[in-house]
Amino acid sequence: MTLYKNLGGNSNIYAFLIGADYIDVQFNGGKIYRYSYYSAGKVKVEQMKKLAMQGQGLNSYIMKNARNDYERKF
Repeated sequence: MTLYKNLGGNSNIYAFLIGADYIDVQFNGGKIYRYSYYSAGKVKVEQMKKLAMQGQGLNSYIMKNARNDYERKF
């Protein structure tokens, strides 16, 4: 996992892991959610990957656009 930069200073995201067709997002509470092409669609997952690498906007994007689009949580 890569620590999320949290450039905005108020994100609920702790870390992420980027795969070929998915992104795993670990929230501050410790739960990890997988968003995949299958569950959220390619466009959303690629946008989440971009925001994760930038270190800003990922939590807001997920809450507005993909909140329930996760494939699984672990």
